[in-house]
Amino acid sequence: MATCDGNQASPLEVIKDIKMRAIDAIGSIKDPDHTESLRELGVVSEEEIQVEEISGGYSALIRWKPNCYTCPHASNMALCMRYKLQEAFNNNENIKIDILLKDDGHSTKYDIDKQVNDKERVAAALEKKEVVDMIKEST
Repeated sequence: MATCDGNQASPLEVIKDIKMRAIDAIGSIKDPDHTESLRELGVVSEEEIQVEEISGGYSALIRWKPNCYTCPHASNMALCMRYKLQEAFNNNENIKIDILLKDDGHSTKYDIDKQVNDKERVAAALEKKEVVDMIKEST
């Protein structure tokens, strides 16, 4: 990846850039039950974004935890994160992004993790106008 002045960025600079772009993208999402953003509520944080260089690009792992173990909006918040990350990285194939609930994060962790990391499920959800409207309201 290149820097804005056209120079080649070091892997460390790219990793830092990916982390910052990721937290900027998802940190501003609003929790439907609160007036604060996910970042302000501590649902997401820069410390919970791990980025590493892999063959052919980079891998980013984003761990998060809703405010409530049975949060009824967790699936929608995860979908909002996926949407905002796709937008921030322009679906860059050189950056693999996984979004996972923390182990004690939610009662339906497995289902939410599977849904938000499945390209076909995400694409199908984003074809629905009401889902896109919900995302736009949250961001």
